[in-house]
This record gives sequence, structure tokens and C-alpha cells, in this order.
Amino acid sequence: MQTLTTTSLQIRDNQLWILDQQALPQQKNWCPTPDAATLVEHIKALRVRGAPLIGLSASLLLALLAEQGMTQPELAQALELLRASRPTAVNLMNNLDRMKRALAAPQYASAMAEEALRLVAEDRALCDSIARAGSALITPGSRLLTHCNTGGLATAGVGTALGVIAAGWQQGKVQNVWVDETRPLLQGGRLTAWELSELGIPCRLICDSMAAALMAQKQVDAVWVGADRIAANGDVANKIGTYSLAVLARYHDVPFYVAAPHTTLDSDCPNGAAIPIEQRAAAEITGVAGSFGAVQWAPQDIDVWNPAFDVTPAPLISGWVLDSGVVTPEQVQAGIFQPASR
Repeated sequence: MQTLTTTSLQIRDNQLWILDQQALPQQKNWCPTPDAATLVEHIKALRVRGAPLIGLSASLLLALLAEQGMTQPELAQALELLRASRPTAVNLMNNLDRMKRALAAPQYASAMAEEALRLVAEDRALCDSIARAGSALITPGSRLLTHCNTGGLATAGVGTALGVIAAGWQQGKVQNVWVDETRPLLQGGRLTAWELSELGIPCRLICDSMAAALMAQKQVDAVWVGADRIAANGDVANKIGTYSLAVLARYHDVPFYVAAPHTTLDSDCPNGAAIPIEQRAAAEITGVAGSFGAVQWAPQDIDVWNPAFDVTPAPLISGWVLDSGVVTPEQVQAGIFQPASR
């Protein structure tokens, strides 16, 4: 397969390499990913993360394995192993469905390579379209708040919600970005703050619990988040804490926007209650570990509830910004999940 480079993925020497997002921003480590079991471990450890990027990494790895001579039954087994690695993010399922169809082709190795590269190119184009549609909703002088990480680290392109924010900054309409630290694993504090700083966009890091005070002081003009799955009724699953922001935004009359590609839509999922929510390891919130060692701040045997995502009901969302345009609350209430413009 041809050489490929995105912010977080590389294909070189006929192998997939993953940028370790757990090591950022202090270190930029590229991890070799020779097989499906290794990629599953990377996904579960959140070395590779972001709904679009997870799907793309799985697709590229399968294509590489096909080119290296793996048989159709072996590839089918690897595909299903990857499918089970992240239950909430529907992009993974959608991408793997397309790779499964390519796997059925007579010349399956070339068909899978073409499909995987097509998915990467499509994701880049989707990100650009989302950025254009979303930036039109940003008003001059905006102070925006975002949650988790939705930039180039999570996609093959400029990102989803963070791509919108970057486009608004380039148009001279963004004054400042408030960055939620985002539990678990502080992906806002580690990744979004780093990406915004790299782009030269003014930002300030806050603890998740500070958003209400900011909104009460009228320091937030809009909230922009991404999505791991959008149900047919418009409910959205995203990183834990997103629902809290939507409730706060509604109370304080702050617009709350969701930016995501159409590949995040799940027409077979009727509502948010049907979205599977991944539970993370208790150790992620009972202490911290790193090169400095490990620190435990909670009682040793404390019981923990640690969902990775929550669900924001559609009535709390001001607009769904897709690559095909903006979907309004009125359209969703009418049962028509189609963009207002193309």
C-alpha cells in the first residue's frame, strides 16, 4: 500500500504506525501495529482514539494484512475482533461493513486497499465540509467552549468540532476557546489544548466542573462538541460530561452544537437508550500513573462507576452540523434527519 500520513496515522515500510495519544503532549511516540490484536490493545488503551480515526485505523490495518497474504477467513476473523473493540463508536462499524464487502471481492487484497484509502480520502473531505458548514454559525468575537478532543488527532483531516473552531478562527471570528479537561484521561487538557496551541488559537484550560460558573458570568457564547454515535431521533453519545454541558447550556441560553460526519449517524439505533456505553477501568479515576510512578488517591477498594460516554437528548441540541449541512431541531422533531442546505 502507498505511503500515507495523517496527524495520528502513518503507513510506512508496509506497516501501520499509530501516534500514541496517551503520551501526548510530552512525547510523540509512534507505535508499530502489525496485527489486529495489537490494534485492539491500542484502542482500549486510547493510544488511538476518536470515532473516525478508530474506524480508519482498523480499515487500513485490514488492507495491509490482506496485501501481506492473510487469507479471507483469517481477515474475517480479524475484522470481527476489531469490531468488538469499541462498542459505542459507530464509525468503526460502518467502516468495517465496507471493508467486509471489499473482502468478498475476487481480488480482495486490492479491493480492500482501494476501499481503505477511499475511506481516508472521504474522511478528509467530510471534515472540510463540516468546517465550512459549522463556521457559518460562529458569530464574530465568539468565546467557545469544547469538550474532549475533536481535531486532527481524532480524524484524517482537520477534525469535526475543532475543525469548525479552527475555521472560525481563520475567519477572524473566534476570540477564545475554553477547553474542558475531560474525564477520563484528560483528553481535553492533554490533546485539545495542545492542538489549539499548535494552531495558534487562544485557549484556556478549565476543570469540567467550572463550565457552569463560566456560563453564569456570560463568558461562553456557544458550545461545540463531537459525537461517537447519533441515533435516528437525534440523541447523541459523546464523551462523558457532554450531557452536563448541554443541560448547563440550555439553562444559560447558550447554543449547543454537535459536529460530526454522516458516518456517525446510526439509522438503525432508534434513540440514545439503545446506544451501548463502554465502561472504563476503575484505575482511571481512583489515581494516576505515569513515568513518575503511580499515585492512588481513592480508598483502595472503593467501588467505581466509570462510563466513557453519556447521551445528550436531542431536545437539548441547537443544531447537528454534518458534512452535508446543518440539521435543525425542527427537522429532527419532524422526523426528518436531513440537512437544511447542501
